[in-house]
Parts: sequence; C-alpha cells; structure tokens
Amino acid sequence: QVQLTESGGGLVQSGGSLRLSCAASGRTFSSYVMGWFRQAPGKEREFVAAITRSGSTYYADSVRGRFTISRDNAKNTVYLRMNSLKPEETAVYYCAARLYDFRVSKDDYSNWGQGTQVTVSS
Repeated sequence: QVQLTESGGGLVQSGGSLRLSCAASGRTFSSYVMGWFRQAPGKEREFVAAITRSGSTYYADSVRGRFTISRDNAKNTVYLRMNSLKPEETAVYYCAARLYDFRVSKDDYSNWGQGTQVTVSS
C-alpha cells in the first residue's frame, strides 16, 4: 500500500501551464506504475498519463504532445507538466499507483490520492 498526496493545482488561463506533483509514502515507490487521471463534473474519471517503473510513458491522445509525466524515485514523487491548457480540461486531477504493468483503466489502480483541482479559464 502507498499513500499519495497531490499538489500544484490552481487557476490558470487558457493556453497556460501548470505542474502537478504527487508525493508518495513508503520505500517501494520505484516498484509502482504511476498514473494521472482526471474527472470533470458529471463525467467519468479518465486516464491522462502514466509512467512505468522503467520510465516508459503513456498518454491519452488528447494530451499527447502537451503534457509530460516524469518521476523522481529518490524523492518518491511523480510530476505532470501540463502546457497549452484548455478550458475543457478543468477537472480534479488524481494521482494513482499500481504494481507491475501499465493499465489504462482506473479500475486497475488500487491506490489513489485525494485529488487537486485544476481550473482553466477561457
């Protein structure tokens, strides 16, 4: 089990940038696949990006080329750099973790943070 705490959300104008951070507890952080998901009001929680133990990265088509996920195993932290943000990307962004292999479904992640709000104004 790993505890996750997100930070870095806030209000940004359309076209702006934010960097989200997710700090994890425990000594086995490097063993986890780390993912970012988001949930807008009235919508399902959706996959945004993930990074494996070896550093391979995966992105939703809607964010590829604008968002970058990275991890620092020495700091037990995963980051999501978001550029060229759009108003429709206003959502609560969640950090998630799972052992072993990458999965895109939220149902395959058993560890979640409390979320951080990102609001993109037009």
